[in-house]
Amino acid sequence: MPDPTYTKTELMICVAARLFEDASTCFIGTGIPMLAAMLASKTSAPNLVPVFEFGGLGALLEELPRAVGEARTFHKALAASGICDTMETAQRGFIDYGFLGGAQIDPYGNLNSIVIGDHDHPKARLPGSGGGNDVGSHSWRTVAIMQHDTRRFVQKLDFITTPGFLSGPGAREAAGLPRGTGPIAVVSTLALMDYDPVTCRMRLKATHPGVTIEEVVANTGFELIIPDKIDANLAPSAEELRLLREEIDPEKLYI
Repeated sequence: MPDPTYTKTELMICVAARLFEDASTCFIGTGIPMLAAMLASKTSAPNLVPVFEFGGLGALLEELPRAVGEARTFHKALAASGICDTMETAQRGFIDYGFLGGAQIDPYGNLNSIVIGDHDHPKARLPGSGGGNDVGSHSWRTVAIMQHDTRRFVQKLDFITTPGFLSGPGAREAAGLPRGTGPIAVVSTLALMDYDPVTCRMRLKATHPGVTIEEVVANTGFELIIPDKIDANLAPSAEELRLLREEIDPEKLYI
């Protein structure tokens, strides 16, 4: 039975975890993607192979890592290598998914994690790219996980850190990126989005419990494609919440 006391963050983690495909290789970013990967490995994707940019490949996620380069990302791993090897692995086409965050996203799934405002005279400096560009460029499919409001879902990014579909159909290939790669989903605090296969623009796929279509539209700073049929995401189950609260993040570092 669903637990009515769950938070938006817990819901977002659960929705993201359900997107992980079992026996797939996945680049995992810091924060919520780590919790989603751990939850997936304990539920629907027990054979998940997490990949961390600093060289941990196939670690057993028994304790929540604090960052993508710390010891827990190498725990009982298949390999303990380095950033050059993991990025080359992606360039060779061996990474199925990349799970990323960002401060801004546009209609084509491009992400900004560099700066708000003018690059040389910014309103705010952000943490930076890390491996975000490489992950978005070379993973076969990418998923963005982020807060949902008009400051973050914008018509035009202040800076492109990670390529989505760039300016639309064919733009990734024209820029030299592998054919058939690109973003497939956005998990936000309000809904799950995917991308129209013809225009490559973001569209609403499913709303979270208690969220209306109008609320999603009002919090999106660009025209979101609204299909005729929109699904509803399931609330977190009692077991998902137990795993999150008792086994994955008992110290509440992220949730």
